[in-house]
Amino acid sequence: MSPAEQHNHSRGYSVPTGRPYALKELQAALGSLGDHLRELYDGAHPAEYEAVADALYTAFQTAAGLAPAKSYTGCSEHPNGALDPEAPDGWGRCLICNDRRRLGLRSQGVHGARTAAAAPPAGEQRRLGYPVPDPPYTLQSLRDHLRTVEDRRFHLGFSSPAEEFVLIADDLHRAFIVARELSRPRNASGCSEHPGAPIDPDAPPGEACIFCAGRKRRAQRSATTPEMLPRIRRGERRQLQRRFERPPG
Repeated sequence: MSPAEQHNHSRGYSVPTGRPYALKELQAALGSLGDHLRELYDGAHPAEYEAVADALYTAFQTAAGLAPAKSYTGCSEHPNGALDPEAPDGWGRCLICNDRRRLGLRSQGVHGARTAAAAPPAGEQRRLGYPVPDPPYTLQSLRDHLRTVEDRRFHLGFSSPAEEFVLIADDLHRAFIVARELSRPRNASGCSEHPGAPIDPDAPPGEACIFCAGRKRRAQRSATTPEMLPRIRRGERRQLQRRFERPPG
């Protein structure tokens, strides 16, 4: 590109409305994350991660507002359509397009499978178009994600392309998911149904969940057959065993 063309191109560019304010807000939100992260350590209480998760979610929302709208399905024709729960390998996630391809396969045979559009690379799950990292979720993985965010933040500016804001929004979403999972109650009881339940000190090993132990005791009580009193014939008196002796008159 010649200098004259570069000059005309620079004159034709305009900063999107609201980007300076939103970018300043994003920089401020990311700047406070370092202070929160320094206070964390291996074995930190889940409540100590709540401030980090809240700050990351705020920064993620700001970055998502700076980036173009996400496609829920990854399909340019149906960005907010239904997801295909049984998409074949190599196909997209759009249920409408995949149904069209399936109808085409019936008439075209195997050739239709070769012409199907390729799906995005597998690996991470995607929630509402944003990536969700695979476990385990640790403090080190949180630091790695935030280090990537810091590297991208350093190069952001008013004239940065839209793809840069898409990438930093994805990285912030990954970091937020890790921090959110670390802020959940630890599974001290070993129960998958009630991970944050209190521990029953009288329960046998492997059954420390106080909710499951109480449910088991109630089931055992209800399973026992109640003792029925003998039937009394008409005119007879029931002989009851007194718990205490009658006081002398």
